[in-house]
Amino acid sequence: MRSLTWFCPLVLAAVLTACAAAPELAYQSAPDEMTPNNGVDSGEARALEQAEADCARQGKHAESRRVEGETIYSCKSD
Repeated sequence: MRSLTWFCPLVLAAVLTACAAAPELAYQSAPDEMTPNNGVDSGEARALEQAEADCARQGKHAESRRVEGETIYSCKSD
C-alpha cells in the first residue's frame, strides 16, 4: 500500500508531461462548413438586407439579378 502513494503521483506526472509535450493536431474543416450563409459573402448579405429595407419603405420587395458578375437589386411591387 505504501508504494502506491508515491507510484500514482509519479504516473500522473509522467502522463501529464507526455501530453504536454505532444504536438498539436491541426484539423481542417470542409470549406462549405466555414462559409457563412451557405456561400453568400457577408457584404452581399448586407446589400440584400439594405435593399429589402429600402424597398419595404416603398411598400415593395427587393429582387436581385446578376449582371456581369455583379448583383443588381431592384424594387418590385407584390
